[in-house]
Amino acid sequence: MLIGGSAFWGTVIETGADVGKLQLDDGRVIDAETACYLPPVSPSKIIAVHISYSSRSMETRNRPKPTETPTYFTKPPSSLNGHRGQILKPADCSYLNYEGEYAVVIGRTCRNVTPDEAWDCMAGFCPALDMGLQNFRDTDQGSMLRVKGADTLLPIGPGIVRGVNLLEETLRTTVNGQVVQEAHIGEETIWGPHYVIADLARHITLVAGDVILMGTPCHSRSVDAGDVVACEITGIGRVEGTVTAIPAPRASALGVGAPPTDSDEVRRVALGFDERVPERFKDNLRKARQRS
Repeated sequence: MLIGGSAFWGTVIETGADVGKLQLDDGRVIDAETACYLPPVSPSKIIAVHISYSSRSMETRNRPKPTETPTYFTKPPSSLNGHRGQILKPADCSYLNYEGEYAVVIGRTCRNVTPDEAWDCMAGFCPALDMGLQNFRDTDQGSMLRVKGADTLLPIGPGIVRGVNLLEETLRTTVNGQVVQEAHIGEETIWGPHYVIADLARHITLVAGDVILMGTPCHSRSVDAGDVVACEITGIGRVEGTVTAIPAPRASALGVGAPPTDSDEVRRVALGFDERVPERFKDNLRKARQRS
């Protein structure tokens, strides 16, 4: 977190008069609710799984497993954002989708490991929001570079949590306080983090601080300026961000680069398949939009 212009690590106090507050690494105690949070990671790389929840695969592919083995994309470290940060939505992009996820933080150099060995390579877990500017889906042609890699599109934190059996926890995404995604991680997971890490580490050396994003459940939808989006995972914590409107980039007005599009493919992903998701998520999103 940022205190007086300097970065500090903080630890949640679990007992005593200051329970729930944060103790900084210099001994000071501060209020967790008023702290200015930085991303708790400094990765050399961020790798994300395309689809790893059965409900997401059913919604987008109409089958419980999207592919025989996982597929991936990368996000630049500059996409990182802290808890309670601003998630920027440019004026020329109409679709900014939320995806509540858990992130795995690598704890030590990891290369050529088995799935069983991969558990020992994890430093811990964080809630994350893998936001996406879907209007660039056509121009990125599968790379997801601008869709998922633009600045501020990865709120993560507030901290790194260890000693939790992730597969027993529940993930929830909210928009303006309304639950719009929910999944019991163990029940919906197609490939666990141990499998994903072992798969990646066959050919890519993972180092301490690297981040693996483990996909999202069904019902990723677009949000607007002023919406507060949060991902909460039982036993781990909660990260949130506020969608903030900004002007279109100046170079775009000069005709630089491919413009954002609003094609059938963009809408297929941004708007999803409402007939394949629970009614309560759709109802809650309508309520969230009425409040924004």
